[in-house]
Amino acid sequence: MKIFVTGATGFIGTAVVAELLNRGHQVIGLARSDRSEEKLRNMGANVLRGSLEDLDVLAAGAKESDGVIHLAFTNNFNDFEGAVKLDVAAITAMNEALIGSNKPFVNTSGTLMAANLGHIADENTPSNDPMGRAVSTQKSLSYSNQGVRATAVRLSPTVHDETRQGFGTILSGIAALNKKAAYIGEGNNVWPSVHKLDAAKLFVDALEKGQAGSTYNAVAEEGISLKAIATKIGSLLEVPVVSLKAEDAVPYAGPFFGNALQIDNPTSSVLTKKELGWNPTHPTLLDDLSTFLSDSANVALLIEQMKQSQN
Repeated sequence: MKIFVTGATGFIGTAVVAELLNRGHQVIGLARSDRSEEKLRNMGANVLRGSLEDLDVLAAGAKESDGVIHLAFTNNFNDFEGAVKLDVAAITAMNEALIGSNKPFVNTSGTLMAANLGHIADENTPSNDPMGRAVSTQKSLSYSNQGVRATAVRLSPTVHDETRQGFGTILSGIAALNKKAAYIGEGNNVWPSVHKLDAAKLFVDALEKGQAGSTYNAVAEEGISLKAIATKIGSLLEVPVVSLKAEDAVPYAGPFFGNALQIDNPTSSVLTKKELGWNPTHPTLLDDLSTFLSDSANVALLIEQMKQSQN
């Protein structure tokens, strides 16, 4: 099949493109720049120039393809509402072009949208949206009633490999800047995790075999405590590991991640594995954190990036 991929040159997108090509699919990747276009062509993909703002381009890419994997998101935490509105507009443009085709559309969602429940969330758990893109997900899945094989993949907050660990990397940077690694209260709240390559396989599995209207959880580890994550970061950075009160979370980590530190998000992928035959096999989050933070050059670059993000 010829698959249109947004976010094709991103951290997860490059792995998804490689997985698609390895399975014999053709790829059309959305590229905003010459650099992105070159990267895609070097991987063996075709290119469609444009961005999430170019709704006509997105619609054309969807219409000309046999299916879509939508990964792009601006990740603008300073205007998260605006980022979600842009995402909804992009999803609408692509799905309107697919109505009645029965072509697959795989949207990107997050496990944090079903959090703080007091129990383990699964694929059928509705979103309570404490931190996420529920509106985007609902919009994309609504097209399953209009002749689109629409599905959603909920990503763990810590999608990782040896070079990046999602929210885990950001917490490492926060710890390095503050010269302490912190968790809130007893630190018993948990985050799920998944390796980037396992997540990429799931996106393609959902494209090939996913059932219309279904949500799949990209979760290899159901829950790692924030205390365990902070302890690992502290030991590798050689900084103290401390417990903070809830009111100290935002001063320590900022508004977005101060709240994220307190989220409890145990999540199961049992139904995903059963329905799609998905079997994660790659290293754990703490393994990849160890590899990443054991390199002093990575730590120095991380601190510099965190400083720049605060300016």
